[in-house]
Amino acid sequence: MRHPPRSVLLAVAGAVALVAGALSPVVTAQGATPACTVEYSVTGQWDTGFQGAVKITNNTAAVSGWSLAFDFAGGQQLTQGWSAKWSQSGATVTAVNESWNGSLGTGASVSAGFIASKAGVNAVPSSFRLNGTPCNAGTDPTPTPTPTPTAPPSTDPPGAGDEPPALHVSGNKLVDTAGNTRRLLGVNRSGGEFMCVQGRGIWDGPVDDAAVAAIAAWHVDTVRIPLNEECWLGLSNIDPAYRGATYVNAVKDLVARVKAHGMTPIVELHWTYGQYTGNSAGCSDVHASCQKPMPGMQYTPSFWTSVANAFKNDQSVVFDLFNEPYPDRATATTAQAWQCWRDGGTCPGIGYEVAGMQDLVDSVRATGARNVILAGGLAYSNDLGQWLAHKPTDPTGNLAAAYHVYNFNSCADESCWNSTLAPVAAQVPLVAGEIGENTCSHGFVDRVMKWFDDRGLSYLGWTWNAWDCSTGPSLISAYDGTPTTYGIGLRDHLRALDG
Repeated sequence: MRHPPRSVLLAVAGAVALVAGALSPVVTAQGATPACTVEYSVTGQWDTGFQGAVKITNNTAAVSGWSLAFDFAGGQQLTQGWSAKWSQSGATVTAVNESWNGSLGTGASVSAGFIASKAGVNAVPSSFRLNGTPCNAGTDPTPTPTPTPTAPPSTDPPGAGDEPPALHVSGNKLVDTAGNTRRLLGVNRSGGEFMCVQGRGIWDGPVDDAAVAAIAAWHVDTVRIPLNEECWLGLSNIDPAYRGATYVNAVKDLVARVKAHGMTPIVELHWTYGQYTGNSAGCSDVHASCQKPMPGMQYTPSFWTSVANAFKNDQSVVFDLFNEPYPDRATATTAQAWQCWRDGGTCPGIGYEVAGMQDLVDSVRATGARNVILAGGLAYSNDLGQWLAHKPTDPTGNLAAAYHVYNFNSCADESCWNSTLAPVAAQVPLVAGEIGENTCSHGFVDRVMKWFDDRGLSYLGWTWNAWDCSTGPSLISAYDGTPTTYGIGLRDHLRALDG
């Protein structure tokens, strides 16, 4: 999806789910009821960082605004947060209410989450202050384990918690090691492509166990994870808190969570380096801050070499080479565009050396990785008209076609799908990596899903982010899985497919 760069941190509704999915001790008070109670939990961590949550309960008179303060005890550094205005001065972290969650009545609770970097032991804060008043007072806070919750029986998808299958291509199908046909049906989880390059974090909203469980509860079996090559490779223009090993480990951590809930992860390259100012340019920046017409040779082959090495021993992970190519907007002819798409090099209208799809397939396979690879066509992956004629060579035979379709695209009806998609789907697996509509409704995606269902094909909705569906196709209004009117269509359809 060609979404605009986002300049403000979006408030996350449903943050209570963060506490529910705690994976490490929660600090609680024992004994007499204090003026306020704070539960602090680490909901996920990796080598150089962690995700945390706080649940604040007011036990005294109602307040119309709140400010929570606590001190990190191990040199941790706050990098981003949600459901509060977060800041850090020295060791002291402060979270101030948002406009929509400032009222806190007697006995009422509010939750917020954050991501921070760490080095060594991730020490738990020992004291908390709500509007200057000590919380958990009267006894020493005691760490107590919080069990991982299970999803309600009525929404838990079949096979939840099972490892997703290793996949390979057999003819025009994706199959598991037993030869069973597998469809990829799910959602996109946007954020990893833009937050880091904008200096605002790694993920847009929570990606802890509870947040991923909420995705699985829609009976999703696949999650596509857009990435940024500069952040993964650790280039110097990216904030050190969000680049290199920190970013890589955060991606690995999310992939592991997706798998733990029985879902197939697709890691996908969304934003890339290379200056393009021609027709339909998303930005004039040389850096990976928008969708470029094609990836560049300077960094993208190195990105895929690194990603392939990270996941080559796990064939349940699928690789999507490049989000939405559009060299056809730069070149004079369609023939030039398809040649650029496959072969790269010097492409008319593009001012940097292009990495073609063959270059990227070669980079992945040179590592020994046999993971399934997806390659999207022209016109922002909406045109597969000459995909078969320009299909890259894959020595493993594990190459599939990727397609994106929205109600505003050129190829957005059954006639076009029958003439251009059906021939591709007859020869290779076809995955609609993004489907969606910008109407806050689901009439169009209902038609897309029916066409793909009738042919046993795969599709994923854009996007599992709590944005306003009137500004783009957002499936949810809160990270607990509350659907938008548009999202109801995908959710109910996926659940119906499982009976």
